[in-house]
Amino acid sequence: MTDQSLKMGRESRHISLSQIGEQGQKLISDATILIVGMGGLGCASANYLNSSGIKKMFICDFDNIDATNLGRQVLFGPSDIGKQKVLIAKQQLEKINPKIDIQTINKKINQQELMRLDLVKNTIILDCSDNFNTRFEINKYCVKNNHYLVSGSAIRFEGQYAVFGDNYKKLPCYECLYSQNDESYEDCAGNGVLGPIPGMIGAMMAIETIKIICNIYTEKTQLNIYEGLSNEWRQINIKKRQDCPICN
Repeated sequence: MTDQSLKMGRESRHISLSQIGEQGQKLISDATILIVGMGGLGCASANYLNSSGIKKMFICDFDNIDATNLGRQVLFGPSDIGKQKVLIAKQQLEKINPKIDIQTINKKINQQELMRLDLVKNTIILDCSDNFNTRFEINKYCVKNNHYLVSGSAIRFEGQYAVFGDNYKKLPCYECLYSQNDESYEDCAGNGVLGPIPGMIGAMMAIETIKIICNIYTEKTQLNIYEGLSNEWRQINIKKRQDCPICN
């Protein structure tokens, strides 16, 4: 199979969608995204966006692969234990889509590190991290530089995601939803998480990212919450806080 036929095969089902078509797929093929955190959310979202034909992807994580990761972080296997997440993720993603340009950042992300990346203006940032400090740092950068922010989380049988931006003068930011006072020490290690939940939320984050790229995203900032035990979704509208220290 030639490179061209492989490319057209990968893109064909998107092109068949009237909402995407050839023009939308060209936008996907020219897009740049940044994923912070290569855990369950990051592995799933990176996998789908990579398979969709994204041109360039930055993946960020400072952690090494542990045996406890294997139940939900689908880019890793037993032979990868002890190795850097970003390096193994890059290798796996390039096997699926050899044409993608993947840049790895093996360090903890903050505003200063994000500034050093010199991202293009329309880069979409996916926050797949697992702590509030990183989330707040990413949000500050996105507000300052008018980037779309796709944020997700998962714990126990529950998952949630939301899209923020890119017009933060009008729309709320992440700190309109959560503030430093809301910080919780709950995490997957202490509370557990059902393996498919991060994959489901990561896939939803990939969907929202593609919708933004193809200009079919509806500008509506809401928190989408999935309850796995009851198999129910609910949505909460996020309002812009007039006292938000970041976007106001």
